[in-house]
Amino acid sequence: MISVVIPTLNAANGLAATLARIAPSSHRLVQEVIVSDGGSRDATIDLATSAGCRVVTGPAGRGHQLLRGAAQARAEWLLFLHADTRLSDGWAATARAFIDRTSGQRRAAAFRFELDDPSGFARLLERIVAVRVRMFGLPYGDQGLLLSRAFYDDIGGYRELPLMEDVDIVRRIGPSSIETLPIAAVTSADRYRRNGYAHRVLRNGCCLGLYMAGVPPRMIARLYG
Repeated sequence: MISVVIPTLNAANGLAATLARIAPSSHRLVQEVIVSDGGSRDATIDLATSAGCRVVTGPAGRGHQLLRGAAQARAEWLLFLHADTRLSDGWAATARAFIDRTSGQRRAAAFRFELDDPSGFARLLERIVAVRVRMFGLPYGDQGLLLSRAFYDDIGGYRELPLMEDVDIVRRIGPSSIETLPIAAVTSADRYRRNGYAHRVLRNGCCLGLYMAGVPPRMIARLYG
């Protein structure tokens, strides 16, 4: 059984579609859905509550929120998922097969990155992400993260970082211990359309480069907002 942990902050626009894909009533694999909110002022909490989610609240910051949500989880497996990411059909069967195959091992999984945008820019970015994951073993948080509670605790869980929390935990998992499942995690492309694909990709690349060079995440957050 899985506890799904979703960090939210004013995420009402995409949350309902995300929850519909993972609702415990639809998948016996899911024991509970925990929404870890960072102070939403829209209908996020109402949506989560009406969908039967457990809601925990506290200061904003994805690392903080993921840490709080995981602390409340009761299942033996954890699935961390962004509020604007919808898992495609067949995800539960694929996740169950992964769990059965790797039970007791130090293994984690992410899903295949996909954007809800028919443009060529989106397809190009998807290919770039696939290369990054294949070469460096670095899926980001918008691909989800599935691992056992025991493995999560063993590597120290999420850290209270203002950003790069997904890269931080994946590096501690290690590229040889994480695999990409053949199911798409379809993420909203709104931020790419709003800022422009080139600008967003360059910004993300700069953040990753600075982090890998040892620049503290708090400093990167001040630089890029």
